[in-house]
Amino acid sequence: MSKTKIVILNWNGVQHLRRFLPSVVRSVGTDVGVVVADNGSTDGSLALLDAEFPSVEVVRLDRNYGFAEGYNRALQQVEADYLILLNSDVETPAGWVEPLVRCLDEHPEVAACAPKLRFTEHCEQFEYAGAAGGYMDYLGYPFCRGRLLRTIETDRGQYDDERDLFWVSGAAFCCRAEVFRALGGFDGDFFAHMEEIDLSWRMQLAGYRVRIVPQSVVYHYGGGTLQTDSPRKVYLNHRNNLSMLFKCGSAGQLWMLFLVRPWLDLLAACSYLVQGHGKGFCKVFRAWWDFMGQLGVLRRKRRQILRKADGSRYIYRGSLLLRYLFGARRFDQL
Repeated sequence: MSKTKIVILNWNGVQHLRRFLPSVVRSVGTDVGVVVADNGSTDGSLALLDAEFPSVEVVRLDRNYGFAEGYNRALQQVEADYLILLNSDVETPAGWVEPLVRCLDEHPEVAACAPKLRFTEHCEQFEYAGAAGGYMDYLGYPFCRGRLLRTIETDRGQYDDERDLFWVSGAAFCCRAEVFRALGGFDGDFFAHMEEIDLSWRMQLAGYRVRIVPQSVVYHYGGGTLQTDSPRKVYLNHRNNLSMLFKCGSAGQLWMLFLVRPWLDLLAACSYLVQGHGKGFCKVFRAWWDFMGQLGVLRRKRRQILRKADGSRYIYRGSLLLRYLFGARRFDQL
């Protein structure tokens, strides 16, 4: 059994596999396994893997379970101490795995760590999905070192310090298999989006730490499955964010969730309407409708979450939206 395995979840991503999987295979030695978990693809992905990547282990799922539940089901079939969950549209240079493994070896209390994410098409620019590690404000809005809302910085080494933080991106997510399984993995009800932030939060509530390892760098194409303004993505981001806050947030955050967030989400919906994205406008309301319909399930999940630690150490106590409106465009301006 390999100590470390890279697991790539694929759904109808034959073009991404053809473009990016060769770099993953080249970048690791024989002591690191590479696995593609296929989420019921119908586009020739399996044929490509059989023909061109004989060294890659394949886990076949019977249908598309989404990102969250797809990984949960696939990882039940993968044996390793450390699991690196990698998006299919990530290019990896030589030497990117070793710093992540070293971090988990040297810090037994760290449950998950991640590399810096840069953009494939502009390789000196941070990539939106995770940049140099993530935080969240008190109202639930995530941001990164290197990315505030849609303002993205160039990587000039300003965030090259290894440190603990609130969340690391699911685009390249290295974790201890035993902790992932003990906490139930990703929330399968999320389907996709926000599941890594939710799990990072639950890890901290259970007493573990989450860490960025900037000595490791990978390059993420991004948006390979859903474009930024896709109505489906708008819906999932809003619904899952509300669900995550309800499950993991403090009592104060629950008050803010029901007293403040409806007004902010109404503003977000109106902004979609002004931009001509009528479907996005409707999806915000649909997200709230479905969230409210799931409150019974979410209450049970909240009761089941381990709370051995506070879990709010890296939550920004201010409002990201207000600071952004008043001119903050970089992480160091918060």
